Amino acid sequence: MFKYTRHTLKKIETLLERSSYVIRYERGSFQSGYCIVENRNIIVINRFFDVEARINVLLDILHVLEIDSSEFDEKELEFYQKVLALETEASA
Repeated sequence: MFKYTRHTLKKIETLLERSSYVIRYERGSFQSGYCIVENRNIIVINRFFDVEARINVLLDILHVLEIDSSEFDEKELEFYQKVLALETEASA
């Protein structure tokens, strides 16, 4: 498990940005708290979410998207694998 801090949020944002996604925090009435504009690789998240909610939303998104981890450096790849392991633990 990891801590819900701004540092963790930044690490997750970096993973998505390295995978060619743009993350924007904006006002909106999204049903799930976020919107993915797939043909433009843009992720829009409700800007009123706190750090924990933003992390949870980004984790949900990471599990939905097909991420090419070949662009990650060693630390990013290790963190990405840790995030993916959280999903398998939660579903078990």
